[in-house]
Amino acid sequence: MDLQGAYHFLFETFQGIGILFLIAIVVCLIACVVMERRTRKRFKNHAPVQGDWDFPDEDE
Repeated sequence: MDLQGAYHFLFETFQGIGILFLIAIVVCLIACVVMERRTRKRFKNHAPVQGDWDFPDEDE
């Protein structure tokens, strides 16, 4: 598959657009998790309130 074929598949077919959409969702999810972890490290003195969620692997 050459570059023109890859471009045609990704931007001109329903399957390719779906793949691009799923990749965008995964990238956004990873960015959100990384930013949330950095924020929790920076603001450790935040008292937990009802409704706060926690990562499964974190112990207090």
